[in-house]
Amino acid sequence: MAANANVLPGSTDKEKLDALCARTFKGQAVWFLNSFWETFAEAEAENLWNYVHKAQEIDVDNKEQGCHLDELQAHRLLEAFDETMTVREMRTYLRQHGAIGDRVKNVPLTHWWIAKYKADWNQLVNASQGGNEKEIQEAQRLLEEVQAAVNEASARATDAANRLREALAAEAAAKTAAEEAIQSEAAAHARKEELAAKEAELEAAQAELEAALAELKAQEDAYNAKTAELTKKSEEGGVVSRNRAKNELAQHLAEDPLPLRRAKITQEAAVKKTDRARNAVAAARVDAEAAAEQASKDRAAAEQAAADAAAARAASEQAKIAADASLQAAQAKLAEAEAYLEEVKSRPGCAHGQVWWIERELFEAKKYMPTSKGGVAK
Repeated sequence: MAANANVLPGSTDKEKLDALCARTFKGQAVWFLNSFWETFAEAEAENLWNYVHKAQEIDVDNKEQGCHLDELQAHRLLEAFDETMTVREMRTYLRQHGAIGDRVKNVPLTHWWIAKYKADWNQLVNASQGGNEKEIQEAQRLLEEVQAAVNEASARATDAANRLREALAAEAAAKTAAEEAIQSEAAAHARKEELAAKEAELEAAQAELEAALAELKAQEDAYNAKTAELTKKSEEGGVVSRNRAKNELAQHLAEDPLPLRRAKITQEAAVKKTDRARNAVAAARVDAEAAAEQASKDRAAAEQAAADAAAARAASEQAKIAADASLQAAQAKLAEAEAYLEEVKSRPGCAHGQVWWIERELFEAKKYMPTSKGGVAK
């Protein structure tokens, strides 16, 4: 705060008023409150607070650094508070009392308050702002520390809340991954059992095929042996025996050998059954290997998800510790500032408007603290 902050520059009251109107919305409000605290301003302090913050909201380009509004913005401000006096009527009043000249484009809040409260503007610009400037500077410093501490505590609390949500989400994801891993492992086990069953079917089919092949060979050997025997007899011995053998050979070759035919059919069926079983085993093996691979991936994913969840939970706990520490620091700063302000108010020469404003800003800071920790509801 500048050394001459409690004295407005200017050789005339008009110049001093212009200097006051060049201060920020807040600076004008504090000066106005200090000037008329004992007469009427104490009862109007909250209204001035609302005017200042609405003006800051309307002045989107300057916000807290703004000091005046244009006429359109001023009309919006007056409408927001259902004021019946117009900007023109305000300026007429100010001109009648010598506060402004003919050419005035902008609307400082000080102009409005002079007209609204019928305040003596000459008294305003020369009013004492209290004799405790150093104490006010210290109170302002403490306020800024409180605001910084509350902002940090709020940020830490937000971070802790975000970390907790992340931890809960990670734990839910880990639970889902574990369930998926269990399902995948169950599926892999089922595919493995199916493969074993198909392999058993293939083994049985191969045994049937081997038996069919053996039976076919036995029937073919018997058929060929009889053919060879009759052929030999038809070529050796007497004419009668040879002719008899030839007739038997012809009958043998012409007849349908049922056992041999049955053996061939059985063998062909066994070959087809074996081929089907072999294909089924191949397909089941592919499924079993794919299921086993998926189960392995899902298990690895579940383990990673569990590790991520544990890390997220640890981060959440650390964030909460940091948030609690920041909140305790903010509480301590707040208590220190409030105690100091009570001490300042008890001393003579207090700038009541300035002190009220600092207390009001402390109250706003409390809105960002838990009610269980000294905060207030928004």
